[in-house]
Amino acid sequence: EGPQDSAPVTSLHSLAVTSEQIEHLHRRFKQLSQDQLTIRKENFDSIPDLEFNPIRGKIVHAFFDKRNLRQESDGLADEINFEDFLTIMSYFRPIEMNMDEEQLDRFRKEKLKFLFHMYDSDHDGKITLQEYRNVVEELLSGNPHLEKESARSIADGAMMEAASICVGQMGPDQVYEGITFEDFLKMWQGIDIETKMHVRFLNVDTIAHCY
Repeated sequence: EGPQDSAPVTSLHSLAVTSEQIEHLHRRFKQLSQDQLTIRKENFDSIPDLEFNPIRGKIVHAFFDKRNLRQESDGLADEINFEDFLTIMSYFRPIEMNMDEEQLDRFRKEKLKFLFHMYDSDHDGKITLQEYRNVVEELLSGNPHLEKESARSIADGAMMEAASICVGQMGPDQVYEGITFEDFLKMWQGIDIETKMHVRFLNVDTIAHCY
């Protein structure tokens, strides 16, 4: 299978990879789609690494979220083609050494927007503090060395920290409706999302696990 098998691809401008990596991704796409032109949600059932992932549903959901596919409409796609697959993979690309400050900032915001969409499952542009706490607890539940009570305590702490960052900047007469993307950016300030966001289940060298 050569480069011609994976063309044409218009979203490659957003995915800085070599032709060898494109072929690798195309092989993985064909494996997932069982040699079909598109991938459907049920195709992800064949990925062993995802079977016991505590946020498996959210990860699969993210691949079909039209917001992540950079489509104007909202909701979920029924299936994705190879170009869509590359668009999703672009969120996991590694830092390039020649990126300037503006490019790094845009790169970071793109990754955090993808993550924000995973938390914002009802697509309303906000994450309630309880929803945020639930996702943190779900993530921690996959750690075999962490007891449930400890995971609950950490999730509670994460929610309180989020509240201090987001609610703390509101006036006393304002009603808190949830974490906006701007709030989300503040919450993740100083956290190295650039190197932590991978997808291990796709077995691509530069790309591994969705945090």
